[in-house]
Amino acid sequence: MSRGFLPLPDAPAFVLADATVPAAVLPAAAVRSAVEGLVRCDIHVADGRITRIAPAGGEETAPAPARVDLDGGIVLPRLVDVHTHLDKGHIWPRTPNPDGSFMGALDSAGRDRIAFWSAEDVAARMDFALRCALAHGTGAVRTHLDSLGPQTAISWPVFAEMREAWKGRITLQATALFTCDIVTGDEPQFRDIVATVARHGGVLGGVTFLGAAPDAALDLALDRIFMAAAANGLDLDFHVDESDAPEARSLERIADAALRHRFKGRILAGHCCSLALQNETDAARVIDKLGEAGIAVVSLPMCNMYLQDRRPGRTPRWRGVAPLHELKAAGVPVMVASDNTRDPFYAYGDLDMVEVFREATRIAHLDHNGDDWIAAVTTTPGDVMRLADAGRLAEGGTADLVVTRARSWTELLARPQADRVVVVAGRAIDEALPDYRELDRLVAAQREGQDR
Repeated sequence: MSRGFLPLPDAPAFVLADATVPAAVLPAAAVRSAVEGLVRCDIHVADGRITRIAPAGGEETAPAPARVDLDGGIVLPRLVDVHTHLDKGHIWPRTPNPDGSFMGALDSAGRDRIAFWSAEDVAARMDFALRCALAHGTGAVRTHLDSLGPQTAISWPVFAEMREAWKGRITLQATALFTCDIVTGDEPQFRDIVATVARHGGVLGGVTFLGAAPDAALDLALDRIFMAAAANGLDLDFHVDESDAPEARSLERIADAALRHRFKGRILAGHCCSLALQNETDAARVIDKLGEAGIAVVSLPMCNMYLQDRRPGRTPRWRGVAPLHELKAAGVPVMVASDNTRDPFYAYGDLDMVEVFREATRIAHLDHNGDDWIAAVTTTPGDVMRLADAGRLAEGGTADLVVTRARSWTELLARPQADRVVVVAGRAIDEALPDYRELDRLVAAQREGQDR
């Protein structure tokens, strides 16, 4: 039994007739004509794979019971969430952010990690979050893992178990998250982080803005990170300039380091908020360097709008997002993603990439400026994660789909699409969103600890 607005055949082969699919997620050969970046087509599925994508209204070769008329309903590939924090998720009920500020988030999350992040606690919250993502139609997730002190040895093995347990449902990747001062200030810990990431097939990361390190100190740390990544065949994924201070400029230092080392791996820079506040000359110079270095950018519009420019009693004046339009126009790969979920950095969210795309469209004005922005939650993050099929619909590819009732962009983005149908390997799934009450025991454990 499947959930959603229509039942799909419980059969090895069927046709989704008269579907509307974004051209951006289709191979060029499948796009004969598009209106507002949308293509009408019939999607043939057999044995868990897409066997044919044909113009809508073609020859009806499938038996009637195996043919579903979508009447123009939009079909997406399962979406790709390239920047999350599964290890922090859902701690808000026990350790909220006292004032909604960035520093309040850092302090609250740090205290919660030290007090409660056992393997059991991290595993329970990760599994809950992934069940949400699956029900919403996400097919791949990259998570940052706090890799500080003893937490490295706790969270990475838990992640490895989750990656194996979720294989075939959601593809998982992990990035080490640590402040760059560790690289030069605690070399044994940095070596341990690198070894852990390499052992688990992860991505090397780092937070570059904390501590306001002088350029020379940051450059030295970045040199060591790039050398470690190159020596171990690791890609890189940084937290960068999550600040409303125009003088936060570590993004350019990362680009310079990438060029200096002629780094061949993938590099993703997350947040990049302050770039939007720099003067046009400086921003253009940095963007040109990103393009030359092959650095991609992911913006986290919901979380950054929540945190940035927050001052008590004052209405925020800016939205906290990276300059996505300028980056995209310069050829820099751009993405949007969930970031935090019900933790001190963002009190809301549910790892719902349809919501992320909808809100990003509104926050960053992704409408009226091209009709291929859906790539920011499909093909582009799939490429960054080196997942050949992720975020795409193609003949021969896995039939991982999100089927909606909406027939146009305005219909898709006007409503939450809560009745969407999620298809994994050709089968509509029967996945309800998990009940938050499942997590009550984790809050109860905190209260018991406080009462002792």
